[in-house]
Amino acid sequence: MNGVVEREETTRESVLNPVDRVSEMLFGLFMALTFIGAVSVAGGGREHVRELFITAFGCNLAWGLADAILFLVRTITDSGRKLTLLRSIREAPDAETGRNHLESELSRVMGHLVSSTELEAIRGRIVALPSIPTRPALHWDDVRAALAIFCIVVAATFPVVLPFALISDVGAATMASRALSLVMLFFGGMALGNYSGYGIWRVGFMMVGLGTALVAAIIALGG
Repeated sequence: MNGVVEREETTRESVLNPVDRVSEMLFGLFMALTFIGAVSVAGGGREHVRELFITAFGCNLAWGLADAILFLVRTITDSGRKLTLLRSIREAPDAETGRNHLESELSRVMGHLVSSTELEAIRGRIVALPSIPTRPALHWDDVRAALAIFCIVVAATFPVVLPFALISDVGAATMASRALSLVMLFFGGMALGNYSGYGIWRVGFMMVGLGTALVAAIIALGG
């Protein structure tokens, strides 16, 4: 394995960063909340509600699996794109073309921070690599991340469904479920605010408002 790829393997996040974890949790939560909204619309007895939330759990199982698989597809696609970039730099007819390939992959912010001299140094190190992998491959960390995505999406269902297993009155169970959902939205927003540095409390309350509006829109659209 070449130096660039080895360095990437040692510095990559081992599972998921806070944004990924919170996003997956919120995705599973929103999926389950659409079924909560259906309770107030559908009415019916407790047996009907139990069947409804068995369906909610099954839905999140399916979406958790789909999301995990799509994560692996995205990961190996990104890895393939990086290898393609390395090959294009190594096979460039001249140094300027190689630097242009490298610069085109930089974000708008990074493009203004990296000088031509630094780009040339990076290009030189890439050209000096003895070899690069012939094809992208998945690693154990990628599989762990996919498993984490599946578990987070599925686990987000339990706080929403649990009140219906513990409280016999459907109306009280619905209120408790919604309250727990708001708490999850708030703490998810706090985690995002802490990670971004934008403000823990501010993002927490913003996420509650945004999540509530989003779920209302999903239900109104028949989700």
